[in-house]
Parts: sequence; C-alpha cells; structure tokens
Amino acid sequence: MTLLEVRDLHVDFKTRDGLVKAVNGVNYSVEAGETLAVLGESGSGKSVTAQAIMGILDMPPGRIPQGEILFHGNDMLAMSKEERRKIRGAKIAMIFQDALSSLNPVLTVGYQLAEMFRVHQGLRRKEAKAKAVELMERVKIPAAKARVNDYPHQFSGGMRQRIMIAMALALEPDLIIADEPTTALDVTVQAQVMELLADLQREYNMGLILITHDLGVVADVADKIAVMYAGRIVETAPVKELYRTPAHPYTKGLLDSIPRLDRKGQELYAIKGLPPNMATVPGGCAFHPRCPAARDVCRTELPPLAEVGDGRGSACHFWKETIDDRAA
Repeated sequence: MTLLEVRDLHVDFKTRDGLVKAVNGVNYSVEAGETLAVLGESGSGKSVTAQAIMGILDMPPGRIPQGEILFHGNDMLAMSKEERRKIRGAKIAMIFQDALSSLNPVLTVGYQLAEMFRVHQGLRRKEAKAKAVELMERVKIPAAKARVNDYPHQFSGGMRQRIMIAMALALEPDLIIADEPTTALDVTVQAQVMELLADLQREYNMGLILITHDLGVVADVADKIAVMYAGRIVETAPVKELYRTPAHPYTKGLLDSIPRLDRKGQELYAIKGLPPNMATVPGGCAFHPRCPAARDVCRTELPPLAEVGDGRGSACHFWKETIDDRAA
C-alpha cells in the first residue's frame, strides 16, 4: 500500500540574491513498512522536501509553485491548514536532527511527551503522563518512571534522540520522516538509534523516510535510495543494487568517499569542488563542474531521470558507462 507519493514537487525561495529553486521536480513514493533513504550533500534539497511534506515551510519566503504531495491518495497541498494540522503528528511525524534545540529546555520531557496525548486525544494529565512513561520505556530509556520529570539538558545526546523518537511515535503515525537522526552522535550510539528505529518500524509497520548524507548509516536499514543533487533526484535504486553498481557519477563519488578497512593507509577520496549556489545553478547537468566524466553534452543538456533497469533511474547521459566502470 502506497502511503506517500510526491509528484513533480517544486519549492522556491525569494531572497535578496534572487529566486532560489531549492527543489526542482522531485518524485518519490513510500510504501507501508518500507524505508526510503534520501541522500545528498547539504543544500541538495533533502530537508526542504521533507518540510514541504510536513507543511512546516516558512511561506513566505518559500512557496510551492507546482507539484502534488499525496498521502493515502489525498493531495495535502490542496488541504486547508486545519486539515493538514490533523495529519501532522498524528499520521505523519518528523524526527529532527538537533534534539536539544527541538525540545523545550524549560519543560520536562514527560510534560512534552504527554502534551501529544492531551492535545490530540484529550487525555487527562495523569493518564497522559502514564502514556509518556510507556513511550520512554518503549524507546529503551532506563528508569523511565524516575526520569519522566527530568529536563532535556539532563539527558545525553543519544537519550534525547530517543525522546524525539518517542514523540514521533506517540500517536502511532503511518509515516515517520527522520531528518539526520544520528547527527552529532558517536558511532556506537548511531547504531543503537538506527536499530531502535528499525525495530519500531517493523512493530508498527510504518513507512520511514530517512534523510542523511551518510551512506554508511543506511546500508543495513533502507529498502531503496533516492540520491539528490542541486534540488533534483539524480538516481533511484534498491539499496543493494545502488551500492553494487551506482548509475550516476555523483553516487559513485559518494560511495568512493566512504572509508574502507581494505584501503588502510590510502588517501581518502573526496568529490572535487562544492555543491552549486542554488541561486545560480549551472546549465545542463548541475553536477558537470565536479564530474570527472563530464562531456560537452553535460554542459548544455539537462539529463532526465530515465529508467535504467528494474526499479532504477539515473539522470546521467552516460549512466551505462558509470555502471560498467563500477562493475569492472
């Protein structure tokens, strides 16, 4: 069952430097129980797309000139603010990357968790607090009954992120969007948080959109991947196929940038240059100034996201050469 389908989504921002086209025709979908990982460097449009789905873009300066966001077949962009508010939190929830700034520092974590039940389900304070304790126990926070009255700063970074996960799960949504949920956490805690998310997803049969720039984080949890660059999706593929044979030079560069144990002592690979300024995106393929395989056509013609295999897409004029090069 398709939970979410994003069709030809565009998001613009009016700035002093001109019109910034942050998202340019994004298409993707998420099924129940499925994990979609959205990858790309900072500024690629990953988080802006998620904010558009959640309905939390600042408008103005932002605007959505075209596109559809279908949730259970209903276009959320055509809904009233009140209709979207009822979906947000209850049916679609979001886990933000900075738990400390997302939680209110002057309210206990128990109060903030319980508020979800008081506002959306009309529970009394005592009942809502009991639900908050249950949630904290579900995300494996030790001594939940004793810690429900603690404040955010009294928890470690990993525990705060678990509280954010608990808030997202409070109303048992159909879809969770996790925006860089392991940023600033050490590797061991990252693995624990990702394992917790995967376990809870299986328990609730939720759809999950995992936004990250770290390919290493998603290898064991994602079902399929959408790679974004300069506001567009440049490759889509099942996770195992993308890791084995990427079909876009940008994806290949991201994979080559992952440190590997069998390359001990070798210089780490890095994609040359920087992502483009979204107010002045280069013509043709936006990646061509950084692409080692760029040719004249790449500088003048924008490659469409074309089907290159079963369930795979690539926005590269020379995708076949990229696949062959990796396979070799």
